[in-house]
Amino acid sequence: YCCESIEELWPSERTRGFLRPRSADPFTKKDWYDIKAPSVFQVKNVGKTLVTRTQGTKTASDGLKHRVFEVSLADLQGDEDHAFKKIRLRAEDVQGKNVLTNFWGMSFTTDKLRSLVRKWQTLIEAHADVKTTDNYTLRMFCIGFTKRRSNQVKRTCYAQSSQVKQIRRKMTEIMVNQTTSCDLKEVVRKLIPEMIGKEIEKATSSIYPLQNVFIRKVKILKAPKFDLGKLMEILKGDVV
Repeated sequence: YCCESIEELWPSERTRGFLRPRSADPFTKKDWYDIKAPSVFQVKNVGKTLVTRTQGTKTASDGLKHRVFEVSLADLQGDEDHAFKKIRLRAEDVQGKNVLTNFWGMSFTTDKLRSLVRKWQTLIEAHADVKTTDNYTLRMFCIGFTKRRSNQVKRTCYAQSSQVKQIRRKMTEIMVNQTTSCDLKEVVRKLIPEMIGKEIEKATSSIYPLQNVFIRKVKILKAPKFDLGKLMEILKGDVV
């Protein structure tokens, strides 16, 4: 048997005798929620996020919890000087139409990292796993570059391998010392103005002078069990 017309294979709406129902707009089933940042940042209202409304056993709060938002530190601080830092915030709880978040990591933009790497200098990197007083386990990555001494004539400023090892050891030591005696909120407060990087730069000047020393990345490896009281303390009643 050979089909005589294309409509026998794909019947049109007219031949079927009814019209196809229009598909519903998926956005009609969603609600907007406000994202609230921790009080350590200047700007508390980060933005908004969408989530499907509560349907049956699947609640809207379940769809929002543990959602991670990436925000520029420039937007969180209202200062464009911090535009090269990206902050990750994780949704911990939902109250009304507010999503309560906590710090969940930091990284540099690719263009900033590439702008730091130059010729005739040594790049030195180190990382350390640290535990805060409120039981967060962090992995911190540090980066630094050698610079010419004030009275130096030679164009290059390459550090010897023994000096690189000493500087790397000092970087790790300072990262551990600066964070193990603090809670997560205090660590974030140190990361914003680059206090740890400045401390490393000062401590390693006797080994070899450094420049552009930054904590370029922070990852949270392990977080303690969720505590609403602790989260509200971090947010300091900014949620209304």
